[in-house]
Amino acid sequence: MGIRFFVIIISVVFLAVTVEGAQKNLSVQKDESLKRGETKATLDPNLFNDPQVRKAYQVAKEIPWILDSIYCYCKCEESPVFRHKSLLSCYVDNHAAM
Repeated sequence: MGIRFFVIIISVVFLAVTVEGAQKNLSVQKDESLKRGETKATLDPNLFNDPQVRKAYQVAKEIPWILDSIYCYCKCEESPVFRHKSLLSCYVDNHAAM
């Protein structure tokens, strides 16, 4: 019983420390994403003639918090021209319509 009990206690402590560390890490990531979120308003969907583009801008206007949590894979975040913060940033200018 001595060795088994010791191994179980060590495993439980290790698991608790790992879970606590993961929760802190997620909390820090969430705080960081809130700091870097897009602050500008999306463009008016009616500025665009193409129905698909207009619909995309309408969706961006309706659920900005979702798009603000998604990384934009066109690399506009790294671009010195755009310097976007998230996918939502593509909808504060005409970048998403290109």
